[in-house]
Amino acid sequence: MVMSSFSSAAPSTAEVLRARYADRLPASLEELEGPRHGMVDLPLHVAWSGLRSYDLDRPRLRMGLYRTVLAEGRREDLAALLNREPLLAQWPVLCTLVSRRLRELWEGAFPERAAARTTTARIRATCTAASRPP
Repeated sequence: MVMSSFSSAAPSTAEVLRARYADRLPASLEELEGPRHGMVDLPLHVAWSGLRSYDLDRPRLRMGLYRTVLAEGRREDLAALLNREPLLAQWPVLCTLVSRRLRELWEGAFPERAAARTTTARIRATCTAASRPP
């Protein structure tokens, strides 16, 4: 009788997701040359249920598109559907809408994203404190 044993454990869910997202990262944010205005229809492999058409001129819809593409898009989808400038502008809010693993990966690959989020958090805290009665 031959017995087999596993010499290594299966990767954790976190490791699998991190590898999945890492393979999709652009080499630089300059690769993100998608549209900035108008209507965008997501391909079925990105949005297989729910909303597929987004008006980029409506901030909430643009945020939804970016969230969906970051989570489900392939590398070529990110380059074709996302644009660097809106991504940078909305990251302080967008980073709260994506998974922690995805956020950490993007902020690790593009440290300016983490700095923008920290700055925004400080501004919000200052504004909240200033608006409280003494």
